[in-house]
Amino acid sequence: MRASRFHISTLKEAPADADIVSQKLMLRGGLIKKLAGGIYNYMPMGLRIIRKVETIIREEMNRAGAIELLMPVVQPAEVWQETGRFDKMGPELLRVKDRHGRDFIIQPTSEEVVTDIARQEIKSYRQLPKNFYHIQTKFRDERRPRFGVMRGREFTMKDAYSFDRTVEDAGKSYEAMYAAYCKIFDRLGLTYRAVAADTGAIGGDKSHEFQVIADTGEDAIAYCPTSDYAANIELAEAVALVAARAAAAQAMQKTPTPGKSTCEDVAALLGIPLERTVKSLVLATDTDKGAVIHLLLVRGDHDLNEVKAGKIEGMKDGWRFATEAEIVEHFGCKPGYLGPSGMNKPVRVIADRTVANMSDFVCGANEVDFHFTGVNWGRDLPEPDLVADIRNIREGDPSPDGKGVLAIQRGIEVGHVFYLGTKYSKAMNATFLDETGKPALMEMGCYGIGVTRILGAAIEQNHDEKGMIWPASIAPFAVVICPVGYDRIEAVKAEADRLYAELQAAGIDVLLDDRGERPGVMFADWELIGVPHRVTIGERGLKEGKVEYQARRDAAATPVAVGDIAAHVKAALAA
Repeated sequence: MRASRFHISTLKEAPADADIVSQKLMLRGGLIKKLAGGIYNYMPMGLRIIRKVETIIREEMNRAGAIELLMPVVQPAEVWQETGRFDKMGPELLRVKDRHGRDFIIQPTSEEVVTDIARQEIKSYRQLPKNFYHIQTKFRDERRPRFGVMRGREFTMKDAYSFDRTVEDAGKSYEAMYAAYCKIFDRLGLTYRAVAADTGAIGGDKSHEFQVIADTGEDAIAYCPTSDYAANIELAEAVALVAARAAAAQAMQKTPTPGKSTCEDVAALLGIPLERTVKSLVLATDTDKGAVIHLLLVRGDHDLNEVKAGKIEGMKDGWRFATEAEIVEHFGCKPGYLGPSGMNKPVRVIADRTVANMSDFVCGANEVDFHFTGVNWGRDLPEPDLVADIRNIREGDPSPDGKGVLAIQRGIEVGHVFYLGTKYSKAMNATFLDETGKPALMEMGCYGIGVTRILGAAIEQNHDEKGMIWPASIAPFAVVICPVGYDRIEAVKAEADRLYAELQAAGIDVLLDDRGERPGVMFADWELIGVPHRVTIGERGLKEGKVEYQARRDAAATPVAVGDIAAHVKAALAA
């Protein structure tokens, strides 16, 4: 490709409403142009990157045995109503009506449609397993679209769906997709972690996120540097920090704590470590018989993990924080001095693993301006109704696999694999005839990659003060030739054309900047755009038989003999 025939549209400054590095650089580099909030035109430079990402995804999905099809962006409401998601999904689901008043949606994902395909097309166990995938436009009506392509409303996604006979077979499909995803992100040239994750709104029983490591990532990842353990912080297992409960050494006393309603203030007043206090959080679940109140206890220096709370038996169908009226009714006290002793009404007590092993601790006395000190389970309090992992992990906590301690880093989710089970096949009656001739529900898996989101994640991970730094596999061009004086120095033009033709003949994705721009303009453009390899050809260097090679991350250019430059570039690309 010659630059004069391509569309290059760079800016010196990013628009004022750009939020993060990737958005600023994509706009400045002419990869995207904003059309509306969260909606972008993908310009030729950006589209080249998208197509390269899609090619890698397609190759690995096909290699893993998945079959490509294409499902529509506009989908009838009826299939979404079968699963209940037409109403449950909320305002992110864009609902529209056609001229006849019939309801449709603009798809954010395609579980319902692909399940409809499966129930029509798959009749026998002999047709299984199957894995269908497509790369298609999606739309989620974000309340506050921001961060450019990272949290836009319209985006491109690869989603795949596996159908199997048994749970065991579905597990094999899941592992095959997990392995394919690792190959995809390896080929994309991104530093990533595959972490155990919550299944979220899509549902299911098993889930991993693929997180691109970046300091600006929205997600926190817990991992063990000395083992393979990694999990989203919402799901990371928090082990008990007290190995076993020690014998009581203090008497329980009701201690005045005037005006001290937080664990931090109480610990400071009593001159004790915060780790000896217990924090009380009151949650409620609504039932046909009224609200059920739950008292969740975590150590004073810990925080409740709301995702984990939602997985506790009796709270899986949804919970809320109790109202002040409900708290007063059950505890006889306003928040700030609450504890597990002396409640007015029965309350379900759920203790974090660490709290369950504590002794001689401090907790609220259910009376304003008072706390109990020297509290012990069994002697002063009945044993908790349930002991569960309900807290967030912290850096330095023991790794759940026992092979070190946990560290925390930021990540950007770009892929997610789910084992769905029969969540959708049951709702939509997607069955097949098994070996005995009886109908059985298909076991399903779901696997997504945010194609356009990868662009933003790659930039957040790979950039400097000059601009983007693309991994070679997805760069808009692998090599750019920058001839100084192309439009006026014949020797420069001749050598640039010769090298361009040789690299093209070798199958290298090369761009020749034949615009006749000054060196500073050329270099600034290609450093901003992030082409990984640059060859500069100048009159003075040619007189010495040299050209200059510089990788995007190199601090300075390297002189290379004219006759060796093609081989040098090929070696750099191979490396």
